[in-house]
Amino acid sequence: MNFKKFLPWIIVIVILFIGYNYVKGINNKAVVFEQDIKEAWGNVNTAYQRRNDLIGNLVKTVKGAADFEKSTLEAVVNARAKATSVTVDPTNITPEQLSQFNQAQGGLNSALSRLLVTVEKYPDLKANQNFLKLQDELASTENQILTARTRFNEATKPYNSHIKVFPNNLFAGMFGFKEKPYFEAVAGAEKPVDVEFDFDKK
Repeated sequence: MNFKKFLPWIIVIVILFIGYNYVKGINNKAVVFEQDIKEAWGNVNTAYQRRNDLIGNLVKTVKGAADFEKSTLEAVVNARAKATSVTVDPTNITPEQLSQFNQAQGGLNSALSRLLVTVEKYPDLKANQNFLKLQDELASTENQILTARTRFNEATKPYNSHIKVFPNNLFAGMFGFKEKPYFEAVAGAEKPVDVEFDFDKK
């Protein structure tokens, strides 16, 4: 008799408990996916920082060449400064922020490509061992950047899928989870910088 009296309450408690665990699971899984995105973004930043450091060393090396085009060097220096000034918080990233970051890095790519083409006019630079080493390291770093960007997109996909599927999407917004953008290619950004040199040219 007493059991029947409390049965409705027991049923309600069980339903609430199941519902709580289900909703908690949605939140916790989204948190785990978001941490994966943060880790992937950290790798993206590390790869870009390595490139920025190499470019700084490259500029110092090129400055030693007599009569090297000042405007070409300035373009690289300015593009590098702009690229390093754009910061992104992966937990609050928006398509606009990622686009701005992407464009800044693409601008640096273009300026660097022009510098490397201009080096063709300077035989001493083309034979400079420090320059050649930096050239090889830049090519390797561009591949690391491409890999890091790809892995960022791979980490973003399960997160976006998780918060957009029904019924997860009913709760994701309540918990503050929003869809995150993917890296998209800008002009030349998805390709390694052209660092091929013709050493037979005089």
